Amino acid sequence: VQLQASGGGLVQAGGSLRLSCAASGRTFSNNYAMGWFRQAPGKEREFVAAFRWSLNRAYIADSVKGRFTISRDNAKNTVYLQMNSLKAEDTAVYYCTARPRWAVDYNNVRQYDNWGQGTLVTVSS
Repeated sequence: VQLQASGGGLVQAGGSLRLSCAASGRTFSNNYAMGWFRQAPGKEREFVAAFRWSLNRAYIADSVKGRFTISRDNAKNTVYLQMNSLKAEDTAVYYCTARPRWAVDYNNVRQYDNWGQGTLVTVSS
């Protein structure tokens, strides 16, 4: 499967951005997962959000809960990450990811093999 991410950019603290990730190519089962991780300079890649397709359910990291939401467009095989009230510490490269079957430890970066190219989000304070 190919993942195409878009929507990053420069925004002031308190602002909003929406990231998009479109999947194409090999079709996953209905129980697949799509989501986002991020990686700041000098830090490990960390979980941000995931969407379980079969249950139409979203999972959000505690660090962004209340500010970020993840949603999907089923017809477009696209997942969105709406980021509000952005903070300087949200600055990172955001990576879209997918896996063919939902995993209990969905927030573990090692569970994912398919990655998009990354999109840079810079939040100025």
